[in-house]
Amino acid sequence: MSKILVTCDIPGKGVQLLTEAFGEQSVVVSLQDGVIPRKALLEGVKGAAALLPVLMDTIDAEVMDAAGQQLGIVANYAVGYDNIDVPAATARRIAVTNTPGVLTETTADLAWSLLMAAARRISESERYLRAGKWDSWRPQLLLGADVHGKTLGIFGIGRIGQAVARRARGFDMRVIYTDLQRLSVNLEQELNAAFVDKATLVAESDFISIHCPLLPETTHAFGAAQFQAMKPTAVLINTSRGPVVDEAALAQALESGAIFAAGLDVYEDEPKVHPGLLACENAVLVPHIGSASRETRAKMAEMAAANIIACLTGKTPPNCVNPEVL
Repeated sequence: MSKILVTCDIPGKGVQLLTEAFGEQSVVVSLQDGVIPRKALLEGVKGAAALLPVLMDTIDAEVMDAAGQQLGIVANYAVGYDNIDVPAATARRIAVTNTPGVLTETTADLAWSLLMAAARRISESERYLRAGKWDSWRPQLLLGADVHGKTLGIFGIGRIGQAVARRARGFDMRVIYTDLQRLSVNLEQELNAAFVDKATLVAESDFISIHCPLLPETTHAFGAAQFQAMKPTAVLINTSRGPVVDEAALAQALESGAIFAAGLDVYEDEPKVHPGLLACENAVLVPHIGSASRETRAKMAEMAAANIIACLTGKTPPNCVNPEVL
């Protein structure tokens, strides 16, 4: 019997698929309220052949060694996997998988929700109304920024960045992007997107939407220097990873008026948020809900389960990020 540890309750049929494949006694689901505590993770993973963690679980060498030599797969319930020590897994011949593609459109929807809310001061306006401050229509009440016809800069144009760019067509926006690799000419034409360097993107964009992975070279890619170089009317959106943005510098830029607004779904030290950001009325802040639709989270669970089922039945997991272990 193969033990499978699922670190928290997940939506959809993921757990059902695992129990159908391996039996109810094999699947252990932690019912912790939120992220599983480290101590409980180290204890619960003992003897596991498969581990299904969520993005906030740190899966490092200590966790892998606590599981034992039978651990064959860590099936992350996320597209990103910076919470997993992939080199440590590879050294132990443990497959690491993720859930790519399935959350692309949903996360792009959220990026646009943040963009629109920040531009038009939606959160601030709702707080104003709920506080009983609205007494009449006034010409200069809560003036925001137009979105249509503006320049959208995309920092990292993978699947989600491209989905965000496609949505810009409906707003008749100019789209510019920067990435380590330039898109093909055909794809640039399809997206109506022009490649620029980072300095140009920062200087010319009315809206900047971040969609890069978290790497040493992208950590604090947006800090005080970038905010000073942005237009004072610019809006920053981050749905990628929190440490890409220097939160202290962003809070200062928002407070001083160096930029107009920001919309954030991710943070440097989740679930903590820099207190300076919490004090900024021009910051739209949501709790890492980029993929949080019923449909998408259910599909993620099914994909993670499918990766485990494939691995434990001697097949190739469809979404392995370290295929050299197979």
